Amino acid sequence: MAAALLDLLAARAEAGRPVRVGLIGAGKFGTMFLAQARRIPGLHVLAVADRSPDRARAALARAGWPEAQYAARDPAAALARGATWVTDDAAALIAADGLEVVVEATGAPAAGIRHALAAIERGRHVVMVTVEADVLVGPLLAARARAAGVVYTLAYGDQPALICELVEWARACGFAVVCAGKGTKYLPAYHASTPDTVWQHYGFTPEQVATGDYNPRMYNSFLDGTKSAIEMAAVANATGLVPQSEGLRFPPCGVDDLATVLRPQEDGGWLSHRGTVEVVSSLERDGRPVPRDLRWGVYVVVEAADAYVRRCFAEYGLQTDTTGRYAALYRPYHLVGLELSVSVLRAALRGEPTGIPTAFLADVAATAKRDLAAGELLDGEGGSTVYGTLLPAAEALRQETLPIGLAHGVRLTRAVPAGRPVRWADVEVDTADPVVRLRREMESQAAVRPSA
Repeated sequence: MAAALLDLLAARAEAGRPVRVGLIGAGKFGTMFLAQARRIPGLHVLAVADRSPDRARAALARAGWPEAQYAARDPAAALARGATWVTDDAAALIAADGLEVVVEATGAPAAGIRHALAAIERGRHVVMVTVEADVLVGPLLAARARAAGVVYTLAYGDQPALICELVEWARACGFAVVCAGKGTKYLPAYHASTPDTVWQHYGFTPEQVATGDYNPRMYNSFLDGTKSAIEMAAVANATGLVPQSEGLRFPPCGVDDLATVLRPQEDGGWLSHRGTVEVVSSLERDGRPVPRDLRWGVYVVVEAADAYVRRCFAEYGLQTDTTGRYAALYRPYHLVGLELSVSVLRAALRGEPTGIPTAFLADVAATAKRDLAAGELLDGEGGSTVYGTLLPAAEALRQETLPIGLAHGVRLTRAVPAGRPVRWADVEVDTADPVVRLRREMESQAAVRPSA
């Protein structure tokens, strides 16, 4: 039987060999991780890298770290003293002696891919918080990590990894997974939201925003549907669940109705097929709140194979549809970076991921928020020009859609009407860019495989 995770960690700590981790990106997610990491005996944050070291120090202070703990002059001093080194040099962090795990939390897909490749080359495990990078080329990163004998994993605490855990549980129990996903706050009008309008939708006060924990582009990505599309693409690529042809429909749904709403259309639900992903909204289409919503949580819907299992569902109080055939389990909350250490410890101590892409089944297409003119510069995820739409990968390849992760800082060569995906042929792309080349390599590999 496998040793308990904390027993393994305690043994490492007793031997003077703590699990040493480096964090790249000191934003909200990274700060939440730091808040808990210092409380775990045997886990040593060797270094924190951010483009602004002052921002990283402010994050450490906000997370409750004593200043002396992060005053190491260099990685060697941090290693010797069990302290933390703050730097603006991500490459130096990745190369630091003693480092085992790299947490990539920049939120920038191109940077995330570069950092992951460098970490894998150095023999470091990679916890990919930047799910945008995972959706862009995750299957290739995972393959390279396997070849190097290290772990590449989605980040526990973020919803995709928690959904993967529910799917794994269901399949390990022998259940057919009908649908899996998460909740969010959604209205169709949100697709047009911009960083200038986002705070009015959330109701945040200027005082809250001024604390420094609130990035308008990041929050706008959650609101306009992009982050939901990205996260569901990551889940699909990691679990084998296939997106519906229409992508995400965001049905209004509370926890008591998950098994009714998230069942196939032939049985009265919203789904075009079994074995898919969907995001439920905490708002009715007229803006009324959904009772007992799942805005912060995740779920899985499973199907009973026979009458006996249906009876068991009823006997043990599962939330089912009226037939008793479909049942839902859910977790009402996720704690984001506060839970991230689970991924770090599982990778370092057990060599196992908390969600890993195995196939290119889903993609996220950059879609025009308004009528866009030739010559305009796209501003990417969470911006004012495009939002992300979930598509089956086969459909994205057929339409030659531009992935949202490459839609930042590229110029349109022709007009794109509102609501239409931007295509590769619509933009000027630097084909020599390593990230573009890697993405095109993944697309080529997927295109030559026979369709299922």
